[in-house]
Amino acid sequence: MRSNSHRCWILTLAGTWLAASISHGDQNDPRLDSLFESLRDRGGHVLAVEREIWEIWSLSGDPQIDRHMELGTLAIRDGLYGEALHHFDAVTENKPGFAEGWNKRATVYWLVGAHEQSRVDVDRTLSLEPRHFGALSGLALIHHAQQRPGEALRALERCEAVHPHMPGLKGRIEELRRIAGTPI
Repeated sequence: MRSNSHRCWILTLAGTWLAASISHGDQNDPRLDSLFESLRDRGGHVLAVEREIWEIWSLSGDPQIDRHMELGTLAIRDGLYGEALHHFDAVTENKPGFAEGWNKRATVYWLVGAHEQSRVDVDRTLSLEPRHFGALSGLALIHHAQQRPGEALRALERCEAVHPHMPGLKGRIEELRRIAGTPI
């Protein structure tokens, strides 16, 4: 039986991975560097900075792609995973250099239990945006589901380097270190 803290961690990471807002930009937006610096700072504005990063990541700047992103995100919210997959397939096919399209499709694959397909899309996301803490959280979830705690730990340690103040992250890293037999 899983502990409440374990369930909370999974929900927190899943929520981070699923988060999406609507604004302008993509993973190449020049504002991201200073936002990631702020994210590593200890200020009380970490969640606002995180939200702003998600906003930048969420739109490609191409109105047609952005509409697919919006409709796909709404479909995820409504549990219409086939419809969401249709929209994110269109995004990844028409704008393959847009990291968030891959991340959202990875999310849909995760939600339907297609973990290996999800991992492939997470890898693509991270090749385009190595700081994508949502994709790193998703990668940890995938490895955890595949009972690979050492790999889940490595994904979360990469996440910690980018977003050290992510809620619940430190406790989950400690838990995985104990499971994997790695010193805390």
